[in-house]
Amino acid sequence: MLQSIKKMISGEVIEIKQLKKIVSKINSLEDSFINKTDLELQEYSYYFRDQLNNNVSPEEIIIEAFAVVREASKRILGKRHYDSQLMGGAVLTQSQIAQMQTGEGKTLVATLPAYVMALYGNGTHIITANEYLATRDFEETKPLFEFLGLTVGLNVSGIDSGEKQAAYNCDITYGTGTEFGFDYLRDHMVQGQGQLVQRPLFYALIDEVDSILIDEARTPLIIAGKSNASLNLFPIMHLVVDSFKEGEDYDHYPETKQIVLLDGGADRLEAAFGIKNVYDSEHREFMHIAMQTLRAKVIMHKDVDYIVKDDKIMIVDPYTGRVMDGRTYSDGLHQAIEAKEKVSLKEENNTQASVTIQHYFRLYKHVSGMTGSAVPSKEEFWETYNLRVTEIPTNKPNKRIDMETLVYLTYDDKTKKIVDEIKKFHEIKRPVLIGTTSIEQSEKLSTYLKELKIEHSILNAKTEEDEAELISIAGQLNKIMIATNMAGRGTDIILGEGVAELGGLHIIGTELHSSARIDMQLRGRGGRQGDPGSTQFIVSLEDELFYYYDEEEFAKYKGKVKTNDAGLISAPNPTKFVYNVQNVIEGMHFSSRSHLLKIDEISNDQQKVMYNYREKALYVENMQSLIESALQERFYGLVEEIPELNIEESDSHSLLKEIVDEIKIMNMLTSKDESNFTSLDSDNKEKLTKTLEEVYNDALNILSSDDATGAIWHDIQSIYLETLDRYWITHLDNLHHLKEGLGIRGYSQEDPYRLFSFDALHLFNEMLHSFNRDIIRYYLHVHASKNEQ
Repeated sequence: MLQSIKKMISGEVIEIKQLKKIVSKINSLEDSFINKTDLELQEYSYYFRDQLNNNVSPEEIIIEAFAVVREASKRILGKRHYDSQLMGGAVLTQSQIAQMQTGEGKTLVATLPAYVMALYGNGTHIITANEYLATRDFEETKPLFEFLGLTVGLNVSGIDSGEKQAAYNCDITYGTGTEFGFDYLRDHMVQGQGQLVQRPLFYALIDEVDSILIDEARTPLIIAGKSNASLNLFPIMHLVVDSFKEGEDYDHYPETKQIVLLDGGADRLEAAFGIKNVYDSEHREFMHIAMQTLRAKVIMHKDVDYIVKDDKIMIVDPYTGRVMDGRTYSDGLHQAIEAKEKVSLKEENNTQASVTIQHYFRLYKHVSGMTGSAVPSKEEFWETYNLRVTEIPTNKPNKRIDMETLVYLTYDDKTKKIVDEIKKFHEIKRPVLIGTTSIEQSEKLSTYLKELKIEHSILNAKTEEDEAELISIAGQLNKIMIATNMAGRGTDIILGEGVAELGGLHIIGTELHSSARIDMQLRGRGGRQGDPGSTQFIVSLEDELFYYYDEEEFAKYKGKVKTNDAGLISAPNPTKFVYNVQNVIEGMHFSSRSHLLKIDEISNDQQKVMYNYREKALYVENMQSLIESALQERFYGLVEEIPELNIEESDSHSLLKEIVDEIKIMNMLTSKDESNFTSLDSDNKEKLTKTLEEVYNDALNILSSDDATGAIWHDIQSIYLETLDRYWITHLDNLHHLKEGLGIRGYSQEDPYRLFSFDALHLFNEMLHSFNRDIIRYYLHVHASKNEQ
């Protein structure tokens, strides 16, 4: 009753009623559409396209459009959209999120909004969780879309730029969020317009939207180049830092994964390396390596965050447990872990371009998404992406039984209970899927089962395709499978013969994840499309989740705990406590993502300015206008600083020299007598400003009369882009170091975000001044050389 009232207050019931009306109207057209010929169905695409081009909204055409897609799907794919799928499609066409349970056929749901939005002709991107799913869905839906007159492309890693251009020029393009994001970055590093692959970003339909927009949001996509930084310092630094003790040399805050170096640690670094003050600006790179080495020691754990294989550090995806082949940690962290694990050190990478998933998908004009677990994060979806979440009813009633969570005092007690449960179900041949939070936990549990000679599989596949195939047979008779909670996401588990009569697939969760959404996904592997099934979480107070909880509160609760002989906690209410801890930890992660978003808003705004410079240089008909803009920006920047000149301040001497040098350089165009500039000083600011204005006006006049054609401008375009990229890469490095200081600034009385914003803007303006200076000087040299010839 209370849940129903909450739904009415949130407006969800009204939403569902509206969706049911839409579905009713679509269903009323079904009989008439059955009698239409293929050609008649196909001609609707031309009609809908004209409607959209005449400013009719997608919502106004979906009743007929969905009826067309449903009928076409019956003929081409042999699949008829359920009413629940039509409801999901309607939500997605409105650029919102549809929560649909596992097994509800989200691949088919996607065909509805994809068809409607693709008719705009601006490109519809369907984003999947991995390339196996992108390829599978592309191959499955391509015949349907082509029947309806639309082109379909597949964008995966490893294809060349020509193939990518072809894929992006299709009406509908399948791929992963990371690949689309990397293409966006690569497009802003090209040296010619013909090398671009993406069109302006229009509509993104994201499958497993919570995984991509929330779980992966904290990880930036980075294109990196080799750094010249020496690798020799990492092993030496590890020897020093490895003996550091928490509380004496550093403080560790597990909830935010933050490390703060204490005075004791700083003293030890200074003593070990013979440095007077490690915080001096000249030791910035040294301190960066020291902190990354400390992070490798304290935060990064073998067989949880990474594995060691073939003399290499290989990153483990924290949500799927899959090894992420070819991916490396950035900013020296990978090298710090290599030193820690004593494997061969590879060259460090430096960032050349970067974008977070959050920022990338906010660049699209329209975004929508599907998942089985969006409701717990609906506030974050609204605050970050302005996306509303609607829960879609299942096609068939849910028969799955979600049993009460059992909470044990110790890990050993919990594991004994898990093994007993596995044995109990195994005796009646009922399949069991055991979900863990890491490869390490999977291996531990596997060891227990091996000792008891219980035959089982451990899902640790090398490819998404193998993983999907293995997870799909988890519902077969007598099957016992251990897998990380998110392994094989997007693949249905079909029950084997006779399994339904035994109660269906039983799922055991061995730990609560830091996000309730991941637990929902694990539960959702059972009971698909009205199948029977059951789930139960069996956890302990020694699980990783509690490492991040407040120590005092945790100790207080443990002090009151009462257990039975098997270690099962009976009081105080254990389930209430553990789910409260989960909510607190989830709130911390939300805060962390909000923190990242605040910082990224600043750097993203700067990135937009830089990318705007690049786009102008790529598309401009002649470079004269951009050189003129650089001249003007440089001039106004210097004029603004003249009133600040003060003969008694040392900074003013360097500024005055810069202004006078600039005047002399500008004079290269006019060849006036330089004796006019010898008397310029900070006392006579009016004369300084007037002289600066004169030489800049002369330069602008000569520039405007210069021949706008010829190879000279092509060379200038190339140098313009290369110079811009070089300064941007350096600026990204400076911003990274600025971000590292945010934690320390948090101890001051001022808002660290405000300080970061101020300093980042200062660095950005300095970079633009330097860029304008260099590109103007290059033009002047080219012009002078041309005149000499």
